[in-house]
Amino acid sequence: MVSDAGAFGQPCERRLKRTNSGAAAVSNQAIAGIFGSHPRGLYVCFLTEMWERFSYYGMRAILIFYLTRHFLLSDQASIAIFGAYASLVYAGPVIGGLIADRYLGFRKAVTLGAVLLVLGHFGMAFEGAPAVERMAADGTRFVDRDPFYLQIMFLSLALIAVGVGFLKPNISTIVGALYEQGDPRRDSAFTIFYMGINIGAATASLACGYLGETYGWKYGFGLAGIGMLFGLLVFLRGQKYLEGHAEPRDPERLKEKVFAGLNREHLIYLGALAAVGVAWYLVQNNAYIGHLLSGFGVIVVGGIMIFAFFSCDGVERDRMLVAMALTAFSVLFWSLFEQAASSLNLFADRNVDRTLFGYEIKASMFQSLNPTFIILLAPVFSMLWVGLARRKLEPSTPVKFALGLIQAGLGFLALVFGAQFAGEDHAVAMIWLVAAYFLHTTGELCVSPVGLSMITKLSVRRVVGMMMGVWFLSNAAAHYIAALIAAGTSAETIGGVVADPARSLATYVDVFEYIGIVGVLAGVVVLGLSPILRRAMHGVH
Repeated sequence: MVSDAGAFGQPCERRLKRTNSGAAAVSNQAIAGIFGSHPRGLYVCFLTEMWERFSYYGMRAILIFYLTRHFLLSDQASIAIFGAYASLVYAGPVIGGLIADRYLGFRKAVTLGAVLLVLGHFGMAFEGAPAVERMAADGTRFVDRDPFYLQIMFLSLALIAVGVGFLKPNISTIVGALYEQGDPRRDSAFTIFYMGINIGAATASLACGYLGETYGWKYGFGLAGIGMLFGLLVFLRGQKYLEGHAEPRDPERLKEKVFAGLNREHLIYLGALAAVGVAWYLVQNNAYIGHLLSGFGVIVVGGIMIFAFFSCDGVERDRMLVAMALTAFSVLFWSLFEQAASSLNLFADRNVDRTLFGYEIKASMFQSLNPTFIILLAPVFSMLWVGLARRKLEPSTPVKFALGLIQAGLGFLALVFGAQFAGEDHAVAMIWLVAAYFLHTTGELCVSPVGLSMITKLSVRRVVGMMMGVWFLSNAAAHYIAALIAAGTSAETIGGVVADPARSLATYVDVFEYIGIVGVLAGVVVLGLSPILRRAMHGVH
């Protein structure tokens, strides 16, 4: 899963009691200790976020197929739309979090985001008649598609992008606000919350993917919408359990009339609708997103460099530079990792033998592998780091980033190796795709849980908020770069079906081999630089 682990806290160590047989088990008392001692507001947030992630990942699992098979858009156009949408999803939380923190409050921000998400996900279910490929009189092929429903799809993506921007950063903030500083239950709370994210993602890819590919896209998208509606209802009914921690800082300021007789709160809601309009335009004109991210990135990086060299002492400067360097390497990691819902999804559909015991697994259902592996492996990695720390052998943050990059690269090289054994139908055994997702997940667990922790530890206290925004924007940039990479795997299709599977496989192998090598080499470079980076961290682990 894309940076959710980093965004919502690290898995905490679980203390397991041994049964008489020697097998590890959690006693009833331990279960009560983990799940029974938390405020009810945690479970309101848990269920809200679980259903939101269900809707998001359920839609995400089938979006690329909806674009290529239903609207018969080219691979290149479909990947560009997907990349623009994903970039907006990860840029939005910077603004949504700022507005909630300064004006709206977290409860109202989450409610606004959830309403926009419900509208967006249900909007995706209005698919219209499928596009048809026709032959013109001069022998050229053209696609006849309904522009009205294409615009409905673009508007729905815009609603989802803005909705995530208001909900995603603020629901986790509410979780933290339920606990006093130093409360020992805080880590456990974020672990429970984090598991909800992955449960939602894993089940959504299976359920929405199966329905969408088997019975029709509207059923897959409709189920995602129902999931988000459940999340909204849970949050509305459970607001009393938030204990007042999610209210605006200054409620009276929200009621002040500031323009044309409208108060500040109403203007924020109108601004959100305007943001939907902007996102609607950008998702259709994705090149502008690249220009915006590039221009803003130059300004932000330049500003941070000036701040680091002219407003910080030597230790602060070094730590800030390390934070920026690791953020840059994280962009490369996520650019590789985020091939999952685009190029890897299409690869699974076109060049993977998905038959298991006589049953053909839908390509979109493989999107459940990553969150499933997260659920299984997160406690293992947590115990591993704790065990190594006790022996003073835990890798430093730069080394963990290096390991993440190497594993991301190895995941693609596993697919390249497996392609050598493709059958006459040019289909690769699914075990190699499973291996790739496994390696990408282990890489994620080396990068994502330490990412935001690294930012908070290395950033100068007075600019932590800005650096957190830079981290989220780096994820937006990574999604845009991921789309540029995935565009290199584009294949010619006829009626949504790849025209030449042999050529398609060769193209995937070329791109996967290249980015696999880049990932491994980048990891080796970070590994080589890690002693320098570790010294520049001045004691921060």
